[in-house]
This record gives sequence, C-alpha cells and structure tokens, in this order.
Amino acid sequence: MASGFAKMLLFATVFSLMAFSASATYLTVEGPVSALLYNNGTLNVGKVGPGESFYVLASPATANASGVIVNIGWDRLEAVTLPSGWSAQPSPLYENPMKMKITVGSTTVNGTYTMVLRAVNVGNYSKLGNLTFTAEINVTPDVLSTNVTPVDVVAGVGQPVNLNIAINNTGASDDPFLINVYGLPAWNQPTEVIATHSTSNTYLYPIFENEPGVYTFNLTINSTTSPLIHKTYPITLTVQSSLINDFSATGQGVVLSPIIYEPAYAVMLLISDVYHLIFK
Repeated sequence: MASGFAKMLLFATVFSLMAFSASATYLTVEGPVSALLYNNGTLNVGKVGPGESFYVLASPATANASGVIVNIGWDRLEAVTLPSGWSAQPSPLYENPMKMKITVGSTTVNGTYTMVLRAVNVGNYSKLGNLTFTAEINVTPDVLSTNVTPVDVVAGVGQPVNLNIAINNTGASDDPFLINVYGLPAWNQPTEVIATHSTSNTYLYPIFENEPGVYTFNLTINSTTSPLIHKTYPITLTVQSSLINDFSATGQGVVLSPIIYEPAYAVMLLISDVYHLIFK
C-alpha cells in the first residue's frame, strides 16, 4: 500500500515538474550560440577578442504562464550589467530576431567575464515580465587559426599569382580582417574580408612584381578591431623572365618604336595568346 502511494506521489511530482517546464516563459537564443534559457539561466557565449564586438540574437516568441505561445512576446534585448570598459547597444524595439551588440573593452585582459542581460516585455503587455540571464565570455586574442599557401611562389614578370588564405574564426565575433603584404616593391592592394564566427573559409590574395628577382616579404592577417589579433607569414616570390612572358608584355605594352614594328608586336602577342591557350 505504501509502495503504491509512493509511486503515485512520484508520478504527481514528475507531472508537476513537466507542466511547470512546459508553461514557464523562456528565451530562444539563436546566436552566436543556440540555447533555450529560462529565468536566471546561464549562456556560454564562447571566445571573444579584446576590442571585438559580437551580437546576441534571440527570438521574440515564448510562452506565457499558462503555456500559451506568444509569437511576439519579447520586445527588446538589453544589458543590465557589463564588465568595466565594455559597451552594449540594445536591440531595436520589435525586431525579429532581436539583435543586441556588445563590444569588449580594448584593454580587457585575458580571462572569463560575466554580464547580466534580459529580455523585456515592454509595458508587460503580454504578462511576461522580464527574463534575466547571465552571459559568460572568455576574452582571449586566440580566436582564429590561419594558414597561407604557397609560401614559396614562382611567377612571371608582372603576372599576378594567387595566395590561398585560410581563416578559421573560432570566436563569437564576425570580425573584418585586413590581408596585406609588406616588403614587396610592386603595388599590391590590401583586401578586407569578413570572417563570420564559427566558420572556416579560404580567400584568394593576388601578388605580383614587375622586375625579375627574388623577393622576401611578409603577408599579414590583421583584425580591424583589435591590434592584438594578427598573424604574419614570410613569403618568397621568385620572378622569372621568359620568352613567352616577354612576348605577352611587349604585345600588350605601349608602342614607342616606329610604326613599322607594329606587325611584329602583333605576332608576339598572338604567339603568347596561343601558348597560354594551349598550355595554361
């Protein structure tokens, strides 16, 4: 008899807990990580570099105390407390999904930090009140892994050759990175790329030189928001002159010699084009 009563009590307790969970208001976080939070819950954001910004995205949909789904329940995400030197921009009212921006202080030292955020039902119109939660962030400049290939390059005079820049962004920020070279005499333009959080992509960066020789220079990958986040790779470019390259350059250059040589230039360009069409 006692055993039967204990089973009934256990069943009633489990049923009550399930009913509570089903009816409790919640917040569905969609970025930079996915999570389902209840009041006073904890969100682990991941890694962020000093000076970087990241966004917390969440759905406005939730359930009220009776378990009824409210499609537009939360009206805004905002910060309650932040670490010293940090800043935050609340999400615009009635945005879907809600998207608030948080910027880490540029002088923040490495470590784990917490802040208090909340989802707000403005005017308590849907009788939800506010949902408050804690966000944990690991601040470190080690938020990306990179690779550059090849590091020993052979090219013709004035002929661009592509370097493959692999960037794996392991942090929570969608950080812009600037790819550039230093120590190469020819004009090579810097390129800005956006490496979104938790993604890996390969970008092409062309280099060239207008004179034969061996050139050693550095390729850099720098965060545009934090000078502490950067990578450097030494590259060697060997520029060689060849008959085909010379034909191509002469055929496409500005003719300064007498006009009688124009047919010869045309033939050189034709030979170069045919060669590249067949063998490249």
